[in-house]
Amino acid sequence: MSMSFGGMQMSVVARLTGADFDSMAERGAFDGLGPRKIELIRGELRFMNPAGPIHDDYIDYLTRWSTDQTKATEVTVRVQCGFACNDDRPEPDVLWLKPRRYRRTRPTASDVLLLIEVSDSSLAGDLQEKADLYAESGVAEYWVVDVPASRIHVMTESDGSHFRKIETVVPPQQLAPKCRPNAKLDTAELFNVPDED
Repeated sequence: MSMSFGGMQMSVVARLTGADFDSMAERGAFDGLGPRKIELIRGELRFMNPAGPIHDDYIDYLTRWSTDQTKATEVTVRVQCGFACNDDRPEPDVLWLKPRRYRRTRPTASDVLLLIEVSDSSLAGDLQEKADLYAESGVAEYWVVDVPASRIHVMTESDGSHFRKIETVVPPQQLAPKCRPNAKLDTAELFNVPDED
């Protein structure tokens, strides 16, 4: 959109709030997007390309692992669903939430036990912008599954701006979320890394 002030053309970018986004979604403003999804990040609408088979495979694996390792009375597992992250509306690949139904309101960062993003082309954004976004909102634990490098970046201990503790886990190391230390993820199997014999 452009506006004229004293004969001078100026560009204006309208920034949306989380409430604006929620209202638009309720009114069906994004219904015609087909397979594309949309997030509200830093006041901007961000379109996400449909996932390819590799991305889908990792999400399927992590979803099965999540539901196998938890009980519905302990964790609500959501896949590619949004949550209220301060004034942003991201849609992470896998969310472990405090156990309850979220019918009338979106979950918030305080409901998130574990957040997982599967990253290929989005790796830089997931490690920087999204990490800061999640840290600012107080997400307890954030994993970035780095598909090209076959490793997982584990981020915890938010200081309100950034995650203070960042670890990198590589196969065959096992990994478990802090909220469920017995829920072991077999990284070699996730990344399909052959045994070294």
